[in-house]
Amino acid sequence: MRERRYPTDMTDAEWAVLEPLLPVPACRLPAGGRPEAHPRRNVVDAIRYVNDNGIKWRAVPVDFGIPWRTVYGYFQRWRASGDLARIHAELHEQVRVHDGLNPRTVAVILDSQSVKGAETVGQDTRGFDGGKLINGRKRHLAVDMRGMALAVMVTPASPHDSIPARDQLFRLRLTHPELAVAWADSAYGGTLVDWSHTFLGITLKTVPPCKDQDGFAVLAKRWRVERATSWIMRARRNVRDYERLISHSEAHIMWTFITVMVRRLTRPPRPRRAAPHPVEPAAMDDEPKPIRLRTLQPRAIRLAPAVLS
Repeated sequence: MRERRYPTDMTDAEWAVLEPLLPVPACRLPAGGRPEAHPRRNVVDAIRYVNDNGIKWRAVPVDFGIPWRTVYGYFQRWRASGDLARIHAELHEQVRVHDGLNPRTVAVILDSQSVKGAETVGQDTRGFDGGKLINGRKRHLAVDMRGMALAVMVTPASPHDSIPARDQLFRLRLTHPELAVAWADSAYGGTLVDWSHTFLGITLKTVPPCKDQDGFAVLAKRWRVERATSWIMRARRNVRDYERLISHSEAHIMWTFITVMVRRLTRPPRPRRAAPHPVEPAAMDDEPKPIRLRTLQPRAIRLAPAVLS
């Protein structure tokens, strides 16, 4: 244990949740490898410190006892190997089970957020959003009914929301085949609605703004993804895009949601709402009912004995 602790450091309960999900060290694999010189808990605390405080990798405090290159190496390797996406997916299922829900959701809410890009963002991965007047990148989120992200995708800010949405919906169909309905704003309407229903089997519904709406207003379904966007902006590393690689921008957003989900798993389950949200309609007929997933047991294949001639 380190002598100095930071508010972003994990508690013992949070570490007990996250430790089993981390990849197996190389020294325990059959191929073998060099034992790790630094405790993994300090490595995760250092990554969370960078993500939450928005500092440079070279500015990692010496109190962690780990060189900044080592911390960045773990961040890059876990992202490139797919372990970060696996940890995020497993925590998402655990949070839903913890709240008494089906581990696999059938409804999602889509939205995007444009953020300014720093000088470290190259011209080939940035664009200008004419609607928001922002030069940078755009984050595309897909969250469940509790606001937990299922998919995170970062693109240049110049394309219209309906163009990257096709790629996002296609990825969701591959990773979550149980999806049935998705809600989004009017920017996702038009031909995208017919395309998602015809080729992906996903019913895409748009939530239009209220009549005579001036400025921001809380809308049905969409307030859940707006709340998730506010969770992202709590981490100062996500206030502006500083990453040279788009994959690193997505990794920082995943680390933000991992921190939120780990903290939620260490708290009592959230009680269900006795009454619907004030902006939600009283009758939820269009919302699909929860489904029960059944795991099929593998069947043994018997081979006939060969006939000797």
